[in-house]
Amino acid sequence: MTCWIVAGPPGSGKTTLCELLLARLDPVPALLDKDTMYGGMVSAILAAAGRDEGEREGPWYDEYIKRYEYAGMTATAREIRRHGAPVLLSGPFTGQVHSKSRWDEWAEELGGGDIRLFWVRSDATTLRKRIVARGLERDRGKLAAFDAYLRAIKVDEPPVVDHVEIDNRPGAGPMGRQLERLGIG
Repeated sequence: MTCWIVAGPPGSGKTTLCELLLARLDPVPALLDKDTMYGGMVSAILAAAGRDEGEREGPWYDEYIKRYEYAGMTATAREIRRHGAPVLLSGPFTGQVHSKSRWDEWAEELGGGDIRLFWVRSDATTLRKRIVARGLERDRGKLAAFDAYLRAIKVDEPPVVDHVEIDNRPGAGPMGRQLERLGIG
């Protein structure tokens, strides 16, 4: 079954795109959203380790949390697909979509086959506005070091692997209309 992946920076509009896809895809895939699956656990780990709640990027987070979040999502997606159901993963997936070798390895771990990547394009100004507007504690670290954060998430770099770009910058058409032009919905 198909593995749909929605990738892009936090605040880019991944949740909105997932909702649009879930309303249009048949069969409807199981949604695996990184923040829904692991948000509470990540907060508890950060607190237990004496780390700041807003530390959601950087070497410590990558080593002790992110790799396990992504491994858990990957294993869950593979199992769902193995039982004959499609799946929709939502998360930044920056490292995977910006490295062909990492993408190929991840695709194999996901069970191979039909894997379709949607990348939500945004820009620095839009991301800052959206992150501020949602007012989440977990975003505090991103906002405190916003320029470094933008470099880490490669905001202006599209994926190096095959993907469909959904533009969520000001002036772009509504995401639903973009999906319709692609024949989805």
